[in-house]
Amino acid sequence: MMIKETSLRRDPDLRGELAFLARGCDFVLPSRFKKRLKSFQQTQIQSKPEKKPGTPLPPPATSPSSPRPLSPVPHVNNVVNAPLSINIPRFYFPEGLPDTCSNHEQTLNRIETAFMDIEDQKADIYEMGKIAKVCGCPLYWKAPMFRAAGGEKTGFVAAQSFIAMWRKLLNNHHDDASKFICLLAKPNCSSLEQEDFIPLLQDVVDTHPGLTFLKDAPEFHSRYITTVIQRIFYTVNRSWSGKITSMEIRKSNFLQTLALLEEEEDINQITDYFSYEHFYVIYCKFWELDTDHDLYISQADLSRYNDQASSNRIIERIFSGAVTRGKTIQKEGRMSYADFVWFLISEEDKRNPTSIEYWFRCMDVDGDGILSMYELEYFYEEQCERMETMGIEPLPFHDLLCQMLDLVKPATDGKITLRDLKRCRMAHIFYDTFFNLEKYLDHEQRDPFAVQKDVENDGPEPSDWDRFAAEEYETLVAEESAQAQFQEGDMDEPGNHHSQQTDTRTENQTPHVLTHSFEDYETEEAASPSEFGNKGNKILSASLPEKCGKLHSVDEE
Repeated sequence: MMIKETSLRRDPDLRGELAFLARGCDFVLPSRFKKRLKSFQQTQIQSKPEKKPGTPLPPPATSPSSPRPLSPVPHVNNVVNAPLSINIPRFYFPEGLPDTCSNHEQTLNRIETAFMDIEDQKADIYEMGKIAKVCGCPLYWKAPMFRAAGGEKTGFVAAQSFIAMWRKLLNNHHDDASKFICLLAKPNCSSLEQEDFIPLLQDVVDTHPGLTFLKDAPEFHSRYITTVIQRIFYTVNRSWSGKITSMEIRKSNFLQTLALLEEEEDINQITDYFSYEHFYVIYCKFWELDTDHDLYISQADLSRYNDQASSNRIIERIFSGAVTRGKTIQKEGRMSYADFVWFLISEEDKRNPTSIEYWFRCMDVDGDGILSMYELEYFYEEQCERMETMGIEPLPFHDLLCQMLDLVKPATDGKITLRDLKRCRMAHIFYDTFFNLEKYLDHEQRDPFAVQKDVENDGPEPSDWDRFAAEEYETLVAEESAQAQFQEGDMDEPGNHHSQQTDTRTENQTPHVLTHSFEDYETEEAASPSEFGNKGNKILSASLPEKCGKLHSVDEE
């Protein structure tokens, strides 16, 4: 509580005590000081005259003369409460920093001129690409623009309706991230959910030259779109909220990557989000595990991935709902294809920030945000059992724990946090030690100096996921070619008909149409539409849902 200097002069004793307290002296009893201060405040309130509106303040009272001398009081600077400045510049712009130099009317005039070149001044989804370029936006913004202007209902967008929509957007949203979310999100929503991306990605599938071969295989559109959406949320949605905000868009490279689609005809060169080869690898891996092809895999199915390299305890944690949305995986014990995309990327690239968070959630059994020594021992026990089964003598847990603590160097002894794992840059070795036996043994056999060299190398090298996808794609294509040659040669040998039938494995049931169509597209030897239709119907007629165009959201329960 602030006490005016004039009030202090009325009670010299209180003034002296306050001065001693300011010096840091502690001989004044707190109880005595509180009583004196309370009685003094009550006296001031009772003696204070009631003010009427418009009554001027009374002049300051002069201090009465005191017969006893006052002790010397140190000089105390007067504390002045300066009024808050009303000229503080605005520093928070959730819709982007407004550009005072831009002339919106010139942009709107150019849009109106562009519509005049279109018949009846009504643009369809394809002509909307020209309008997007006039607006200064990437080509593949055309589908969100078309929908935002009401084109989905009528099949076209009139000039006046589009100009009115674009004028409102320019006045309220000032950067690309804010504009993109406004165009793509539902009305009165400031974030993007998974289903909001479907029109945009369907337009990419329909019009991008690198995906021309998919036009004859529409049953795969839904799976490709699902894969891209999961990769977008895996990378962009750093909050794990299931809703992408404008701030997350600004911090990511998604809009820059989306703009590259216009310039790059080979979509496999764009490894972030849109690569067809990456989709093919993910879908084939899922197809191998999904034995009944109902687009769901069980806990036993997932444990077979990579020859049961992952421990059963970490698989149980995944199916406990620690890293999945919705209650399907907990109630029915089934993992959807969308959840498998997150698992596969996290498993093959444990350096990725999202992967580090993914596996931390799995290992944090009690959910307290700390990996305790008990939790580490819980996961390492199964690793020891599996090594003993293989005839390998495991390292005692105490010795292993010392190695891991030296590796991570946690800020608090005996407690490993997510921040510690991200800072140490060796999270992939830490995680593999506790639940991936195959990779753990590989790390043990590597040269430690080579490991340190990988950590210190900050060059623009491909990620672990990019290397894995490239290697797996080459392997899958090579197996497909060898299998085709084997079947062709086997048809000419009557004695091998039995072996041909028994060798029909799950791999033979993978979507060959994807590999064949890609090779045909590369060599410009396109197969006939009937060939595509026959293969697609034969392979996936019983596996894909009736509404293959519907995307199963991660949030779907």
